[in-house]
Amino acid sequence: MENLKGIEYLRRKLYDKRTRVNTRYKYYEMKNSVQDLSSIMPERFRSLNEVLGWCAKAVDSLADRIQFDEFADDAFGMNEIFSLNNRDIFIDSAVLSSLISSCCFVYIKADDSGYPRLQIIDGGNATGIIDPVTNMLTEGYAILSRNDYGNPETEAYFTADRTDIYVDGKLADSISNTAPYALLVPMIYRPDAKRPFGHSRISRACMAYTQTALRTLKRSEVSAEFYSFPQKYVLGLSEEAEFNNRMATLSSFLNFTKDEDGDHPVVGQFQQQSMTPYSEQLRTLASLFAGETGLTLDDLGFATENPSSAEAIKASHENLRLMARKAQRTFGVGLLNTGYLSACVRDKYSYKRSAFRDVKPMWLPIFEPDAAALSGVGDAILKINQAIPNYMGGRNIKSLTGLERDSE
Repeated sequence: MENLKGIEYLRRKLYDKRTRVNTRYKYYEMKNSVQDLSSIMPERFRSLNEVLGWCAKAVDSLADRIQFDEFADDAFGMNEIFSLNNRDIFIDSAVLSSLISSCCFVYIKADDSGYPRLQIIDGGNATGIIDPVTNMLTEGYAILSRNDYGNPETEAYFTADRTDIYVDGKLADSISNTAPYALLVPMIYRPDAKRPFGHSRISRACMAYTQTALRTLKRSEVSAEFYSFPQKYVLGLSEEAEFNNRMATLSSFLNFTKDEDGDHPVVGQFQQQSMTPYSEQLRTLASLFAGETGLTLDDLGFATENPSSAEAIKASHENLRLMARKAQRTFGVGLLNTGYLSACVRDKYSYKRSAFRDVKPMWLPIFEPDAAALSGVGDAILKINQAIPNYMGGRNIKSLTGLERDSE
């Protein structure tokens, strides 16, 4: 293929993007450090490491809602290819990685028998040049393994006619490719014309709210010392009197005698520190984070009302449902492209992409209906089929309810 960028260009491109991807993974794994902006924080508290799982919750809440079912009208046996490649683990891993790093990549290779094997590579270890029409790569680059110091050990360079394997920077193998595109398929979350490789679920706003919330938790931890042990004071104590500050902190009673003039010290206590401002600030940040990610305060650990019904939960997560529906459409393209190129590898034949136009990725419902909702769905299906005979079949019912028909 003409006008290829080359492996060196793709290496530099991956190096530029890798830091951004690793940052998202740190927030997901709750390993991000807190940016301390306080100049009055006691020194012994500066090393305090608070953690917060909001970013992980935002990713997992959406990833757990996206469940692939099968390919409908599968004339090329793509369901079998995915089933023989641990379909459930493979797709869940691809969805999770795409939500964190905005995209992941599927590496397709043939085993000793020529059957396609699929491997997920995260966005921090692969990149490529994308065809904006098909969302497949004209050329790609992936780091298959790294050494103990994090440096690339085994690399792969993909083009439409071959896959080159490099070990320690030297060409070790070159495998011919019968598929019409590079055997590295992107799975992208929320792509657009400006950013064809998508956007991460962990946005800049999510990271900023998390940082502010972590600082709030850190300040509340420091203030808790004064909340638990309020500071006390003594006025008018003679300079000659002996006073043990530790005893004043731990004893229940203190004995102060009058001096020769009949005067005595005055003991008092500073107003007790309140934790309310911190909890209110944290709740405000949780509201901002929930609005950014389509979650509710209940999802972030702030109970707001009594347990809701399935319909109420679905209504409160309307934004999350729309995000999941959007993700299903873009992930479906990635899975279809993976199945298409895998079929080319399996059959050793360069199929045209248009031959797969009737294959449709099917998904399980985003929110599973409860018994009351199933009753309403059943009535609706009955009325629709009465108006248009056999309009709603087993496949449509499964996409609405998630229920599969028993084998006859």
